[in-house]
Amino acid sequence: MISTLISVILLLLVAGVIIWAVQTLLPLVPLPPPFATIIHVLLVVITVIVIVYIIAGLLGVVAPVRF
Repeated sequence: MISTLISVILLLLVAGVIIWAVQTLLPLVPLPPPFATIIHVLLVVITVIVIVYIIAGLLGVVAPVRF
């Protein structure tokens, strides 16, 4: 149980740093406003799906994620 909690915390830290880096670098690419908004929404949706899947794998709900 403790190892699962540590894995989840580390996963969230890594995911947070990756999201922060992408959101910081995204404004450097000149895109029209609708495309920038679409990319931002897709980034958030994909990140949430990946995090939920990995946490579910760590908890044993879906096929386990091996690190």
